[in-house]
Amino acid sequence: MQLKEPKSFDWKSLNKFLSPKAMDDMNDFLEKLPQNTSKSLLIITAVIWGGAAALGLYTTIKMQEFSEISTKYDEAKALLPAVPKIKDKAVTSREVQFFVDELQKIYKGLEIKGNSSNIIIRAKSTSLFGQFRESIGHVQNGGLGWRVDVERLCVGRECKQYPLSASLKISTVSVEKN
Repeated sequence: MQLKEPKSFDWKSLNKFLSPKAMDDMNDFLEKLPQNTSKSLLIITAVIWGGAAALGLYTTIKMQEFSEISTKYDEAKALLPAVPKIKDKAVTSREVQFFVDELQKIYKGLEIKGNSSNIIIRAKSTSLFGQFRESIGHVQNGGLGWRVDVERLCVGRECKQYPLSASLKISTVSVEKN
């Protein structure tokens, strides 16, 4: 399908509808309308125009109400303080690995591994509980701005393979403005 360019419209052709003769013809038509049509058609027309007027009035009132509600909403929104968003960001694996290397030097009886932003601490005996507990506390106070979440913690005989095991997820908190 190929579209053709629209032809230019001759605006001067509308002058015949705006001339004084056209206005007189329209006036004569409207004055003779009641004699040339039936009463039922006039009643139907009056009802339609009345309905249109009522709908216009209703729309105007509702638009005013909407405008007032919109203004109140804008005022209420202006009163809200700008609250920053707090997000957790994962710590780099390099930083975690450096910290894990330091922990392994301090807590020699424990198996400590770093995996991306996680630190896994394990012991093969419950007799190492003191070191295990202190190593978890060390991680909690480890890095600057660290937020440590315990993903998994198992202590005791019911733990499979390792009677002491903890998986800690390390992240930092970032504050962003809205």
